Amino acid sequence: MIYTRKIGDAEVINVIEYIGPTHIPNVLYPELDMADLEPHLHWLTPHQYVPHMQRFVVAMQFWIVKKDDKVVIIDTGVGNMKERPRVKRMHRLNTLTLEWLDAAGASPEKVTHVVTTHLHPDHVGWNTVLDGDKWVPTFPNAKYLVPRRDFELRKQGYEAGNVNMMAGSWVDSVLPILEAGQLGFIDNEEYVADFLRVEQLPGHTPGAIGFSLKDGDEEGIFCGDIMHNPIQIAMPTLNTSVDELKDLAPVTRVAFLEDAARRNALIMPCHFGFPHCGYVRGDRETGFTFEPEAR
Repeated sequence: MIYTRKIGDAEVINVIEYIGPTHIPNVLYPELDMADLEPHLHWLTPHQYVPHMQRFVVAMQFWIVKKDDKVVIIDTGVGNMKERPRVKRMHRLNTLTLEWLDAAGASPEKVTHVVTTHLHPDHVGWNTVLDGDKWVPTFPNAKYLVPRRDFELRKQGYEAGNVNMMAGSWVDSVLPILEAGQLGFIDNEEYVADFLRVEQLPGHTPGAIGFSLKDGDEEGIFCGDIMHNPIQIAMPTLNTSVDELKDLAPVTRVAFLEDAARRNALIMPCHFGFPHCGYVRGDRETGFTFEPEAR
């Protein structure tokens, strides 16, 4: 599935690697009381939650921005043939994602930048593909950019003996890019690829970032995993089981939601169900609501 919209003169495309009702509520959100979910079922169903299965719908997707002579991919999903035995839905996938990227005008040789919101295994997988028995960069002409804070922490863990760092994705999806000389780091840069403004969003991981694309009165924010599902817009203090900084994550989330509402920015997370993006309305005093993008 491929969806396209314009933000100013930039073309913004999301390509779905896979999507489905995959996440048990109290596994994804350990602090969620199911009684508190009930008032929200009418707007979460069916695209964000499937009540009879008691599963949240979670998508894996790429965001692509084409502007001027740049083709930028933001986060690269799970990837094909990656060994992820602990997570069945991610284990040894065999999808046509590269063909779908080609259809979206982002075939491997055309991509100029691959930028990563944070270092988790479901955001770096298509960094590499198998060439024989070796993992090599998928995008041979691209500069790959990752948050330095996350990189340094993962590197320290791996060198301290965690050979399965990032569920194995450190070895098969990050190190090959470093060894190929294509990896760069985002520290305090104001912009990447000339037009994506870096926004610091720590909490989900220590180095998590987002990217703002603004053109005149139009703005979009690629916000990674600051939220996994729109329920966190209505319940912004709700953390996921994989938020690494449990105290900071909700503080960052509330500030982000208020800012996104004030800016009338299209928010483009990585895991929302259809239509995969939308607008935040309200404020921290009156509460926040989600307005899906009109398709």
